[in-house]
Amino acid sequence: MTEPDLSASTSPALDPTTTETPPLEVVIVTGLSGAGKLSAGRVLEDLGFFVVDNLPPGLLLPMVELGARGDLRRFAAVVDVRSRAFSSDLEEALKTLADAGHRPRLVYVHARDDVLIRRYESNRREHPLQGSGRLIDGIEAERVLLTGIAGEADLWVDTSDLNVHQLRATLENAFRDGKAPPLTATVLSFGFKYGLPLDADLVVDARFLPNPHWIPELRSHTGQDPDVRDYVLGQDDATEFLDRYTDVLRLLIPGYRREGKRYLTLAVGCTGGKHRSVAIAEEFARRLVGEGIDAVARHRDLGRE
Repeated sequence: MTEPDLSASTSPALDPTTTETPPLEVVIVTGLSGAGKLSAGRVLEDLGFFVVDNLPPGLLLPMVELGARGDLRRFAAVVDVRSRAFSSDLEEALKTLADAGHRPRLVYVHARDDVLIRRYESNRREHPLQGSGRLIDGIEAERVLLTGIAGEADLWVDTSDLNVHQLRATLENAFRDGKAPPLTATVLSFGFKYGLPLDADLVVDARFLPNPHWIPELRSHTGQDPDVRDYVLGQDDATEFLDRYTDVLRLLIPGYRREGKRYLTLAVGCTGGKHRSVAIAEEFARRLVGEGIDAVARHRDLGRE
C-alpha cells in the first residue's frame, strides 16, 4: 500500500510550529478472520484512504497524528486479533481518538461459521486463534473476543452471501465522495426460508400480504416486474403498512443521526425473497430517497429459486 507524503506543506493547517493537528476522517476495519477485512481495506484504499494492515490498537493515535501533520486526510486501519492485545485495547484506542477530535468510524466485518470454515479450508490456512485445536475452536474463541467491539460498530457488514463486487458497492455507498453521507440506508429483501440477514438493523415481515407465487401468471416473475409490483402494492393492507412503517422510520432516523449512526440496513422478508419482499423493499427505498436518505434496494435471495 502506498505510503503517504508526511513532509511539511505550505498550507496553514500543516504549520510545523503548531501543536494542533486537523481532524482526519478515520475508519477502523475489524471483525472475524476470514470475513473479508483485507478486501474491505483494499476498497477503502481505492476510495482514497491511506490504509494500514494489522496495526496494533496502541499505534492508532500516533499514526493518525503523524498523518494529520502531513497531507493525509483519510486514514483507515485494519485491526484484528493478530494484534493479540486486542479488544480492550481497541475500545480504549477508539475513545482516545475521539477525545483527540478524530471521529473514528468502526466497520465490523462478519460471516457465518460455515462460510468461514469453507474459506479457510479452500486456502488451507490456520485460524490465528486455532492453536492446537480445531478450526471451529479458533472461530468460536474469536467471536467471544469480538463480542464487545461488534456492538460498537457504525457499519456492520455480513459477507456470507456477498461477492467482492457487492462488498465494494456496500463500502462505496458508505464512504464515497471524500466523506460519508449523514445516513446511508440499504433496504435488503430476503427469504425467511434462507435465514435472517445478520447485518439487519430492522426487520420487516411482508408475509402477511397475499403471495404472488400462487398466481400462475405471476409465479415466474419477480417483485421487480411491474405486474408483480402492482399486485403486491395494490393489496388493501399494503399502502397502510408502508405509510405507517415510513412514519416509524421518520421517527427513528433523526435519533440515528443524533447518535452518529452512519449506515442503516432495513431488511424486508417474505417466504422466498422473490416477490413480496422485493416489491416492498423497492418501495421503501424509493420512499427513503424522498425523505432525503441516500438509499438503495438490494435483493439477497433473488434468483435462488
